[in-house]
Amino acid sequence: VDDEILQNLPVGTTATMYFRDLGPQLGWTMVFLAEYIGPLLTYLLFYFRVPYIYSHRYALTSSPHPVVTLACACHTFHYMKRLIETIFVHRFSHGTMPLRTIVRNCAYYWGFSAWLAYYINHPLYTPPCKFYGELQVNYALVIFVMCELGNFSIHLTLNNLRGDGPRGRRYPTPTKNPFTWLFFFVSCPNYTYEVGAWVSFSIMTQCLPVAFYTLLGFIQMTIWAKGKHKAYSREFKDYPSLRMAIIPLLL
Repeated sequence: VDDEILQNLPVGTTATMYFRDLGPQLGWTMVFLAEYIGPLLTYLLFYFRVPYIYSHRYALTSSPHPVVTLACACHTFHYMKRLIETIFVHRFSHGTMPLRTIVRNCAYYWGFSAWLAYYINHPLYTPPCKFYGELQVNYALVIFVMCELGNFSIHLTLNNLRGDGPRGRRYPTPTKNPFTWLFFFVSCPNYTYEVGAWVSFSIMTQCLPVAFYTLLGFIQMTIWAKGKHKAYSREFKDYPSLRMAIIPLLL
């Protein structure tokens, strides 16, 4: 445990200590900053169509479709929110991450961001159909904003929960904020809202690569949520039995 003092441990008068070289490491704040600033900037390169990405005649032009600008605003907002949360909200339980893992994670986030941005900002991109397209985009935007607010609310709640320190551990519960009421049904509503945001982004852009990225993200977040759910259930005997991991009443 990080806060234990060696002289308070029951090791007797002599003790043998073993150290393991974990290799190059980076703190979690730097990890998340590296992971999130890449997608933010990469997407903008495609949105502004910098030279050599598309055909030369499209260099530094803009898309005539309003949904493309809206998608850029949503994507930028999403990762700006993540960066702000990393700096001002999140408290990380683990000290560092191996450098090799950071490279892999950055490749995932940066690569997918470039893939999504390439198709959404492509000169031949086709927006949702004209009959229901505007309605589809508007509904998706509302869901996106709601999910982003919900995700932020959950992160604030978790941050306040950790303010008690390791000695006063307790599981998260709903507060007066309606966005936190999802805690009644799932252990990790931050992942639920995150998936919801990407589902709405997929509907808004009607872009297959976005849907594929959303599916991969859902699979990974389900794994994390199930692990957290099991940990809560083991640690707290009075943990609510109604709660699922990530999807209310289902998963």
